[in-house]
Amino acid sequence: MFLLGRRFLTGYRGAAVGASVGLLGTAMVAINLLSSPSGVAACSAAQPPATGADGKVATSVYDFTALDIDGKPVQLAKYRGHVLIIVNVASNCGYTDGHYNEFNQLQSEYAESKGLRILAFPCNQFGGQEPGTNAEIKRFAEGRGVRFDMYAKVDVNGDGAHPLWQYLKQRQGGTLGDAIKWNFTKFIVDKDGQPVGRYGPTTSPLELRQELEKYLAQ
Repeated sequence: MFLLGRRFLTGYRGAAVGASVGLLGTAMVAINLLSSPSGVAACSAAQPPATGADGKVATSVYDFTALDIDGKPVQLAKYRGHVLIIVNVASNCGYTDGHYNEFNQLQSEYAESKGLRILAFPCNQFGGQEPGTNAEIKRFAEGRGVRFDMYAKVDVNGDGAHPLWQYLKQRQGGTLGDAIKWNFTKFIVDKDGQPVGRYGPTTSPLELRQELEKYLAQ
């Protein structure tokens, strides 16, 4: 509780109300997951291993294909040898401006010099905060000066979750079950395509620096 309170007081400028709503939303999602039979099953039952684009059990993020924001398929093997941040984003969340600004900062600091890549997946499953089309999301991101890789809108929870996100959750479980709880859940992936860290929305992108530098140096 004290941690959440501190995050609220020291959050991004202009985002205090949105951040508090995000924290409340996170709690509500967790409560709903645990209070419904389907949610309990999703949190407790062993899920079948995620399969890659070839139908085989995935062994790294390189086994997956995803559509970029323009609808073109991208084989994630293109990121082989790079450290990645993979994140679910939303245009209308209280965390959006702060996260986008800090992702751009990490992009400037580490993309060219050390090979960091950031993959953003819009998702409308949390408070309906990403309702637009992919074209509308792209325009919004361009208006925020986004320079990292934007992908097409996906589900990250439920039966329709993108296989990549099924894999990420299986490899890096969360609190109160593996389901994604809110926008801006971030995964760090090492140079071998293995998920090595998971961070919630109250962890700002710049707070990942120490972990990123550890994996970038490997």
